[in-house]
Amino acid sequence: MISLPLWLTAENACSYLTGKLSQSAVVHPDFDMDTPLYAQLLEQGFRRSGSQVYKPYCNNCQACIPTRLPVAVFQPNRKQRRCSQRNKHTQVVIKTAEFNERHFDLYRRYQIARHDKTQATEISREDYLHFLGSTWCDTWFVEFLIEGQLAAVAIVDVLENALSAVYTFFDPAFNDYSPGVFAVLWQIETARQHQLEHVYLGFWIADCRKMSYKTQYQPLEGLIAGKWQNIKS
Repeated sequence: MISLPLWLTAENACSYLTGKLSQSAVVHPDFDMDTPLYAQLLEQGFRRSGSQVYKPYCNNCQACIPTRLPVAVFQPNRKQRRCSQRNKHTQVVIKTAEFNERHFDLYRRYQIARHDKTQATEISREDYLHFLGSTWCDTWFVEFLIEGQLAAVAIVDVLENALSAVYTFFDPAFNDYSPGVFAVLWQIETARQHQLEHVYLGFWIADCRKMSYKTQYQPLEGLIAGKWQNIKS
């Protein structure tokens, strides 16, 4: 068993729960991280943001539940089947994890439209790459094209026995196609085709509306009290 050097971040206002403080245990940036080790850490509830690997470590709060979906037994619901049908002509192109001006422009427009960023100039290329890229992980930047137009980009980490959904951003003009939903469905089907076991979907918080969508993918598993167990919708 590898001994990991961890350090605690300072407490900050929680981005998801009003009135709560958040804190993370972070793998020291000088540690030699790689994709196989990260796959093991995902199973223990860690995630990455850029090259930084972390796990929530908040005082008196365990609301952040790591989640994953066992792809072999996933069955889409009616809404998800309709989404797949609407996107039957959507073109998917897998790109390497490199800076792309079209991706960056879409990312800025998405942040302005969905996350109240008032000016595109607030988001730098360095911020973008620092958040989504990594110096050590095997990552895809997956394009979703509708009628030849870039509708969405999904950032996906590729592991030996799983995919990990890092982030998806899309053009609000294509809301009718539910590109966020389709990006998850594509990852599930791609993992199944490659005979992988899971798609990791990040953290779920029961009292956070922004994360409630994850329970729509069933049977969803959550790491609760050190064990992976079902989370019902």
